[in-house]
Amino acid sequence: MTTNAIIQIIAYMAALLALSWPLGAYMARVFEGKPCGLNRVLGPVERLIYRICGIDPEREMDWKTYALALLVFSAAGIVLLYLQQRFQAVLPLNPDGLPAVAPDLALNTAVSFSTNTNWQNYAGESTMSYLTQMMGLAVHNFISPAVGICVLLALIRGLTRRQTANLGNFWVDLLRGVLYLLLPLSCVLALALVWQGAPQTFAKAAKATILEPAAYDNPVTDADGQPVKDADGKPTTEPATMTEQVISLGPVASQQAIMTLGTNGGGFFNANASHPFENPTPLSNFLNMLAILVIPVGLLFTYGAMVGDKRQGRSLLAAMGSVLLVLLVVCVFAEQGGNPQFTALGVDQQAAEGAAAQAGGNMEGKEARFGVVDSALFASVTTATSCGAVNSMHDSFTPLGGLIPMWLIQLGEVIFGGVGSGLYGMIVFAIVAVFVAGLMVGRTPEYLGKKIEPFETKMASLVILIPPFLALLGTAAAVATQAKTAIGNPGAHGFSEILYAFSSMANNNGSAFAGLSGNTLFYNLVGALAMFAGRFWLAVPTLAIAGSLAAKKIVPQGEGTLPTHTPLFIALLVSVVAVVGALTFFPALALGPIAEHLALLR
Repeated sequence: MTTNAIIQIIAYMAALLALSWPLGAYMARVFEGKPCGLNRVLGPVERLIYRICGIDPEREMDWKTYALALLVFSAAGIVLLYLQQRFQAVLPLNPDGLPAVAPDLALNTAVSFSTNTNWQNYAGESTMSYLTQMMGLAVHNFISPAVGICVLLALIRGLTRRQTANLGNFWVDLLRGVLYLLLPLSCVLALALVWQGAPQTFAKAAKATILEPAAYDNPVTDADGQPVKDADGKPTTEPATMTEQVISLGPVASQQAIMTLGTNGGGFFNANASHPFENPTPLSNFLNMLAILVIPVGLLFTYGAMVGDKRQGRSLLAAMGSVLLVLLVVCVFAEQGGNPQFTALGVDQQAAEGAAAQAGGNMEGKEARFGVVDSALFASVTTATSCGAVNSMHDSFTPLGGLIPMWLIQLGEVIFGGVGSGLYGMIVFAIVAVFVAGLMVGRTPEYLGKKIEPFETKMASLVILIPPFLALLGTAAAVATQAKTAIGNPGAHGFSEILYAFSSMANNNGSAFAGLSGNTLFYNLVGALAMFAGRFWLAVPTLAIAGSLAAKKIVPQGEGTLPTHTPLFIALLVSVVAVVGALTFFPALALGPIAEHLALLR
């Protein structure tokens, strides 16, 4: 690893910690209902919304009522977003006259954005109107991370309260998460991105006449926008000539801000954060990477404050941070090492790439303004969370470089993970680690003074096992059917494309290996099911754990209690996360990126 890479990583980590610590303290005050500074301005707005919606902020819910409110709210969001896409052709703010979105694609997108996945089987600039982008996708970019925070808050209350059924009020938690946290931060980041060159406009797409007309094969689609195939199942094309370039514009900066802050990842453009309008400069890239992790890391400090023991938050931060740092270093090494087949041919990749590549390496699929290190850092950060935004093409990474983002997703999106969802996932892993320690050395299975009994263990097993089950089942179904014709590459890399896709959807990440043509009936419908189950089949068992823990007494610590803030527990927790991820996915990874890496070495 070069000195340049080390400096960039250290600078990023230092800036992240410097921002997340005060943000964590601020969030603790917000969610505990204490004065936070903004309450003087936003307090009247909050109370007005309560009156309009008929919400009693003092009325608390048990876990079943909390879960029901979450599911009803999310289902309504899916239906409304689906209808908006289907009728966007007749709705306003559609200056380019974009048609209605196809039914299966509209369903996939609606589920995707409501589950904080933001998987995109379409090009945003040529599929979604400005109204759909703002009132549909961007609105879900706010409410879906807020829902993740709600589940986390309910679990924290379950750990801190005793002998009660009350876990708070879903509507209050949801509103405070949006009003006091996501909206203010998004406004600040959006202004910074506009300053760096991201457009924020309602003007229609600009057109420029190109100097040299180019001939190309244009894919033929039917009335629903689906590709027309010939008798052999191959997409049909027709000759066409390009004489002008369409330069899409729109309210980009505002969507980019919440895309990263909410760990959503759904970009305004098909090229996502590699597009020069979404991510114009190295500074905007640095701000985007900070935005992806600042709330998930800040929530760890919030967790320590709310449970009354800051060491608990720091121990989880150490566990998550150590895994991310190790895997990040491997990814940077793999990408800076370049393609071994080029080396065998005598090609000096570092000299060929020059300064733009920041000491060279594998620059395929990467932007010259970011280089290898920032691309590997962005890829690791976005897959350690549930963001899924990309500033480079993961499909073009080296086999080992691409394995790292894929495995970070497959670990369960708990190495910081999504806003709220990553931390409650890691707390569930901590519960399992405590239970495992009790089995191994006879320690009392307790976590923060609450006994861990069979019910909590069963619910935790569901949370941990459902995502890999969905990912591997979806991959097997795709490989075993004609859906595998959607991959752009044969062999191990094509398998990696499918495995990455279902790992991403089942774990609510949203990034992809780009060689997969996902806009088909199979991937739209099966993917929607995987995303829905990967979100709500985890949230509901987590709320069940919260309800069970809240009803218990606090057990005083004794000689048999396992401390959960020590280096020993941190090592145990990391081991449990790594072993579950390795045992579950190693056979599949061996058929994909590992086999491809070994083939490159021949």
